[in-house]
Amino acid sequence: MAKNSSNVSLFMTRTSLEIGQNRRVTTFKERIKADISEAMKARDELRLSTLRMVLSAIQNAEVAGDEAIVLSDDQALAVLRAEAKKRAESAQIYADAGRADAATKERAECAVIEAYLPAAMSDDDVAKIVAEEVANAAAAGATGGKAMGAVVKAVRERVGSGADGQKIAALVKSALGS
Repeated sequence: MAKNSSNVSLFMTRTSLEIGQNRRVTTFKERIKADISEAMKARDELRLSTLRMVLSAIQNAEVAGDEAIVLSDDQALAVLRAEAKKRAESAQIYADAGRADAATKERAECAVIEAYLPAAMSDDDVAKIVAEEVANAAAAGATGGKAMGAVVKAVRERVGSGADGQKIAALVKSALGS
């Protein structure tokens, strides 16, 4: 009897996920929850613990501040980017301290998180956009350090989540010569 109820539960889970994917109504948070279930079934401890940590980070971001909110997919991706960055920095710190085992674990967690992030733009593509926006700012009469804020803002709007903010700022600064 328990086996049949388990099969029904599994069937219902798969069916509801398939319906959600076909209608494209699933949110990023729902996808993480579904992947947690899959990781549990597959007994993939690394993926399971990493996804639980990601879900916790998203939920913490939702309740941070004065009011509880529901994060949009873009906001959830920003949380994921921050978590991936934390893992990469931690791995580097552990490696520098001679703790290869902890560095390996952090890199593995980072790889799980990065699987959910959109592909990053190449440096050449970002540099082309920066050059175009610097030219637009120069045409509008803004040059040097005064144009920095406007150019960074314009580049971020065009690039979206495809590039790191520090990379954009560094490219803009070098292009403006400030």
